[in-house]
Amino acid sequence: MSTHARIEQESTLATTAPRGVPHPSPGSDALPLPPELAPEAVERWRSSSGAVVDLLARARELGGVSAVRLGPRPTVLVTDPEAVRHVLALHPDRYVKRSHRARVLVGDGVLSATGEAWKRQRRLLQAQFTGAGIRRYEQRIAGAARRAADHWAECARTGTPTDVGEDMRFFALDTIWRSLTGHPLDEATNRELAAVEAVGATLPSTPSASADLAELRAAVAADLARIDAVAERAIAAARRGEAGPEGPGLLRVLVDAAETHPEYTDRLIRDELVTLLAAGHETTATTLSWLYLLLDRHPQARRWALDAGPAGSPERERAIRALASETMRLYPAAWLIPRHATEDDVLAGYRVEAGTDVFVCPYLTHRDPALWPEPERFAPERFTAADEDRPSSRHGAYYPFGIGARACLGAQFAMREITVLLEHLLPAYVPSFQNTTPASAVFGFTVRPEGPAPATIGATPGG
Repeated sequence: MSTHARIEQESTLATTAPRGVPHPSPGSDALPLPPELAPEAVERWRSSSGAVVDLLARARELGGVSAVRLGPRPTVLVTDPEAVRHVLALHPDRYVKRSHRARVLVGDGVLSATGEAWKRQRRLLQAQFTGAGIRRYEQRIAGAARRAADHWAECARTGTPTDVGEDMRFFALDTIWRSLTGHPLDEATNRELAAVEAVGATLPSTPSASADLAELRAAVAADLARIDAVAERAIAAARRGEAGPEGPGLLRVLVDAAETHPEYTDRLIRDELVTLLAAGHETTATTLSWLYLLLDRHPQARRWALDAGPAGSPERERAIRALASETMRLYPAAWLIPRHATEDDVLAGYRVEAGTDVFVCPYLTHRDPALWPEPERFAPERFTAADEDRPSSRHGAYYPFGIGARACLGAQFAMREITVLLEHLLPAYVPSFQNTTPASAVFGFTVRPEGPAPATIGATPGG
């Protein structure tokens, strides 16, 4: 599972305050607080050792804005599209990020930065991940995809099982490493960067979980040292002007920024590098792993995408993107987005007091039957329908990358690398899974060329 995504389950219906009704001033005692899940329901959940999302799904039954008491005071749960938009897009100054639990790994990188520092860092990176910026990395994405396709070709030739989770992780990490440094990912660096996942595994699984950062750092000191060593070597090479075989990378942009922005010390450059490595590969790898598991269960969806148009056509690309979009509807990599109310506010007719923690939950919004008919069904054609027929066109109904000023910086980059990889793999190979338990950390499978399966192809234990 991704460091920033612990995917769990379920949902129901949404309610909002009537439109056009003037809101009383925030903090007015005349306004009700959001309906709160009964304490006995919380206790039953605690005694069952259930997943956090199971508890949130129960709270969700109270409406699109509800509350659940995870600590001494209620946490507000937001799943209704208008309320999602209010929190994330319209009033990010009222609902802010607090110290990110991944700070032990990413330090002051753009993922955890706040205030003016975040604005400066976001501005510098923004141009690298939209439009022309992504086109600069197109050949690097394609190179990583060809490498992945060559690996599957060898597995198909020899009948050797492989691990889809590891293959997708390597592809995504290779892509971002090429984009950062200009070098394909080598095996030694790949082994060292496994420390990123090792540190991530120690982080609290929910934003509300308390943890002492000093204790966390001490527990993962050896892994952090490995990550720092990789970062130091890469930064030093960029400072010396050493371009990789694919030319200078994004790391050079960060190093050059230090000439005019003194805040870009080696430590901040390290933090941005590690942020981009972690956030830039985990979510993509997770999405691709879920996508292939879904295609194993719904093989007709693969055929639907390939039949949409010939290789390289806009129609096929659109269908492939729809596969990814529907995967992220069911399994958004960032399944929970935590915020903190800095002042009293009115949200969908309810009073939200300053100091309240707020959970915005894409997982539950994306499975709301009022927004998504048959929400549990994998139906990528939802994302090729006309705009007016797509729930995703309603702002706040679909937000796997978040919305508003703090939406995922690399959303377009991630969609492009997913699309390019699938354009290489989807027509040629059909994975045959041996372990399809979603909770498993390893998905072993055998790849074979497209066409009738040889009679000898079978399931080999996948670890």
